[in-house]
Amino acid sequence: MDRYLIINADDFGMCRAANFAVFDLLKSGGITSSTIMAPCGWAPEAARFAKENPQFAIGVHLTTTSEWSNYRWGPVSETGCPSLRDEDGYMFHESDEFEQHADLAETEAEIRAQIEKLKKLGLNPSHLDNHMGSLYGIATGRFELLQKTIEIAGEYGLPFRLPMSFTDEQFSNKMLDIQVGKEAIEGLFAQIIGYAQSLGVAMPDYLMPGDWEGPQADSYENFREYIFEKYRNFPEGVIETYIHPSYETDELKGTSGCWERRVWEYKLFSDPKTQQFIKDIGIKLINYRDLAAMRSGK
Repeated sequence: MDRYLIINADDFGMCRAANFAVFDLLKSGGITSSTIMAPCGWAPEAARFAKENPQFAIGVHLTTTSEWSNYRWGPVSETGCPSLRDEDGYMFHESDEFEQHADLAETEAEIRAQIEKLKKLGLNPSHLDNHMGSLYGIATGRFELLQKTIEIAGEYGLPFRLPMSFTDEQFSNKMLDIQVGKEAIEGLFAQIIGYAQSLGVAMPDYLMPGDWEGPQADSYENFREYIFEKYRNFPEGVIETYIHPSYETDELKGTSGCWERRVWEYKLFSDPKTQQFIKDIGIKLINYRDLAAMRSGK
């Protein structure tokens, strides 16, 4: 079996520095897909780009958390969604806070509002995924949030970022931050994945983002070699990896405490040598529209 890779840029629309990086990487082929954060200030520009460039696979980065200290956002639903807001009126900082407070009906309303907002702005979404994994239920075990999200993906006929297989590496990956035990994940997720398949929701076989904890965080060179080694060892099947690329700007530095890593990701994936490396190790790049066609047999 071949190895297929989706490289998705998360956080499209979060800030203009991210938008510029995603524009460039989609056009150069450094990434294959991206997802827009509807609650954020630069989402309209991202959606306009998607409308003007329908050849790219751009979806919705369903957002129910607002993690930064200096730059915050709240729900977009006209219902107000009080259970999704912290004491300052913004979304909660962390996934466990969201899961502890979220009313299921309000969460559904917010998911639908974000999709419809971006569609109204011109996006023809290729897929759905989730900011910080808050809708997976893996922080506190609220898997009904994941089930509802999958139902909505099925209703819209969209693929969803949910791995059909789990590896030991995924459980130890700090970026994924799985808090629920392995047995619970493997048991419950098997049922949820079967449910998603019954609804025709296309999903990748594996989800394998880079992990920022370790020597790879010490320098760009270390990060580059870490990514290359990780890709060499990817299993057969369809893998999604996601990045958060951005230009280096004062705006980004005032927003994110890990701004340098985002700049490194843009630098690495804009380098033609990275694309050549991926090709040389026999990995075929695809996007989420390709995945949908593959899963449907078209």
